[in-house]
Amino acid sequence: MIGLRDKEIEARLENLAQKTGRSKSFYVRQALQEFLEDREDYLLGLARLEAGGRRVSLEEAEKELNGLES
Repeated sequence: MIGLRDKEIEARLENLAQKTGRSKSFYVRQALQEFLEDREDYLLGLARLEAGGRRVSLEEAEKELNGLES
């Protein structure tokens, strides 16, 4: 388990674990996994933009994605 120096976060984590019957490690693992997935997506997107990747607006992306449903 990771040691937390922030007593408020530690207390919240402990409270959540007790109320749900899950371990603190479960929630730390879940939070870390979500953070890493988000960070990887961000960094991959940034690298693509820096490499001159194609940019599209939200509306263009929605149109292209809606075309895939056919």
